[in-house]
Amino acid sequence: MHAIALPSEPPLLSPDDPPPFEIVGGEGRASVLLICDHASRAVPRRLDRLGLDEASLLRHIGWDIGAAEVTRRLAALLDAPAVLAGYSRLVIDCNRATDDASAMPEVSDGIRVPGNRGLSPAARLQRIAACFTPYHDAIAAQLARFAGRGVAPVVLSIHSFTPRMNGFARPWHVGVLWDKDPRLAVPLISRLAAADPARIVGDNQPYSAREPAGYSIRRHAESAGLPHAAIEIRQDLIDTPTGAALWAEHLAAALRPILADPALYRAQHF
Repeated sequence: MHAIALPSEPPLLSPDDPPPFEIVGGEGRASVLLICDHASRAVPRRLDRLGLDEASLLRHIGWDIGAAEVTRRLAALLDAPAVLAGYSRLVIDCNRATDDASAMPEVSDGIRVPGNRGLSPAARLQRIAACFTPYHDAIAAQLARFAGRGVAPVVLSIHSFTPRMNGFARPWHVGVLWDKDPRLAVPLISRLAAADPARIVGDNQPYSAREPAGYSIRRHAESAGLPHAAIEIRQDLIDTPTGAALWAEHLAAALRPILADPALYRAQHF
């Protein structure tokens, strides 16, 4: 008696869909890796925009507005490679553990996400395999290239935040998030603030990376003892190409003297 072949689930990503990650500046010479977990608002065609209209996906719930543009420009200014996630944080949040309830949220900032309601274990695994794992594998591959040259690189995670949250106008222009390793974050906060007296720089604001740090930094940098920080820029400052270019220059100017110290590039656990 022959077994009956069950129809297989079609792949989540079609040939017309974008790739799950993008690498820019792959031949960069700096001992720095930039990552951008929320670079894209793309949704696989099969998921039909998760039941949302285009305006919703353009909002901060769909991606970190301006973060991808800053990452690309900063990669060029520093001559560093960057890995950018290819899909919306609503499809799967690449800066969350896959078993975190917010990794595939049914509601985001008060907006219901129909395409995330009642996801089956198989549907979750499909998103992990198609969008999450390739992105993190790409980061790991870049770090392996550094390790192959005997380099312990700096890892910078680029994000953006909304000007208002829960009715509160956030005053910070930029925030630097860090937990135990001060090597990069502390001098970066100081230099960003010193460059412009009117600039409000958050030390673990508007979010804190105090235990636990964000998933991507924890997985790829903190665990390996690599110097690292997450940078949050207010979205209304970088929601145009001009603004993104300006803030990439601000970051590059603050980072260059710090990155020039050869003592920075060693693995150290705190």
